[in-house]
Amino acid sequence: MGNPIAVSKDLSQTAYDHLWMHFTRMSSYENAPVPTIVRGEGTYIYDDKGQKYLDGLSGLFVVQAGHGRQELAEVAAKQAAELAFFPIWSYAHPKAVELAERLAHYAPGDLNKVFFTTGGGEAVETAWKLAKQYHKLKGNNLKYKVISRAVAYHGTPQGALSITGLPALKAPFEPLVPGAHKVPNTNIYRAPIHGDDPEAFGRWAADQIEQQILFEGPETVAAVFLEPVQNAGGCFPPPPGYFQRVREICDQYDVLLVSDEVICAFGRLGTMFACDKFGYVPDIITCAKGMTSGYSPIGAAIVSDRIAEPFYKGDNTFLHGYTFGGHPVSAAVGLANLDIFEREGLNQHVLDNEANFLNTLQKLNDLPIVGDVRGNGYFYGIELVKDKATKETFTDEESERILYGFVSKKLFEYGLYCRADDRGDPVIQLSPPLVSDQSTFDEIEGIIRQVLTEAWAKI
Repeated sequence: MGNPIAVSKDLSQTAYDHLWMHFTRMSSYENAPVPTIVRGEGTYIYDDKGQKYLDGLSGLFVVQAGHGRQELAEVAAKQAAELAFFPIWSYAHPKAVELAERLAHYAPGDLNKVFFTTGGGEAVETAWKLAKQYHKLKGNNLKYKVISRAVAYHGTPQGALSITGLPALKAPFEPLVPGAHKVPNTNIYRAPIHGDDPEAFGRWAADQIEQQILFEGPETVAAVFLEPVQNAGGCFPPPPGYFQRVREICDQYDVLLVSDEVICAFGRLGTMFACDKFGYVPDIITCAKGMTSGYSPIGAAIVSDRIAEPFYKGDNTFLHGYTFGGHPVSAAVGLANLDIFEREGLNQHVLDNEANFLNTLQKLNDLPIVGDVRGNGYFYGIELVKDKATKETFTDEESERILYGFVSKKLFEYGLYCRADDRGDPVIQLSPPLVSDQSTFDEIEGIIRQVLTEAWAKI
């Protein structure tokens, strides 16, 4: 046996030596400290040096109720002492049952069956597998393809990554799962047609889904995966009528509509499920992140009775599952988190304040580097440009130098944790905890204004 492990006091060096961070260019930290966050309280986080930062991304679109909620920690401890783990493979435990019932109550239409996972990517993977088997059970053996949107992100498992519309993320792992096809997204700022008419643009964008179904053959298409507000690319809201037209198309061709709400559910847009805000009822909702405000990991695919029906007959079985799906501790925390939502009216708080948040961010439009401010609820993107009049974007070199080399670092240095991203065009993304108020919005705007003013001087 080796010697006992000595606890390192240099967390940064130890992180570089042993912690392989996700979506991280590890060489960046060979000679630079790894930012190490040790505590959170309300809308703020603190690093190991005692520095305070506004959490402008809710961790990763997760910490809806804010940091430091003692009652959620206590619920987790109580549940762990009572029943720390048991699988839901042919067995149930009370908290999973109660949370499933609660989610079914919140979900629209007949979405009453809850299949738990441990995260969002797993929920998307579940939905695709379920859609394929559903069609097989209905005798439509050729229906296996999925349609999603360009630049959209749907997760990292092989199936979810195939649905993702970001070529650079997929290239290292190809070949992926076959049958995933892409259509244009709803970025009206860069609309190829009808850019001055949101309703016409929405109809056009939705009709591209029908054209893709017809091109592939309706007998081969199983599902359409769409986020209510698309994350990657910088917060693309749906144009008026878009989802109503997509619902019509899916019904016409017997294609399942999957609302990927891993980010948008649980108050991010001011409703428990985002499809309610935009007035459509999907066949499956995939969700995760905000269900527990991040205090314990969990995800789910919420499925309509119509889609679940053939699985509840005879010896039909959905041969799919995860060891930690519906984990007792996570389910208990999820229930307590939803109690906070109801007790404190978090959804209504977002609805009451979303216009103020948007108006505050739109003040940044006076900067020459800001091309567009867009989003919904507490979920916004600020697209950066070189030329406001022509909407000219940055070159790859400029994006590397300005967005990653300067903007991202300066935002954090000046006390704002958020995301600077160029998976589509260069954007700053904001998604603060749902408890945020005008003081939060003003602090975000002030820091971004300072950083972007300095960034413009470097172009």
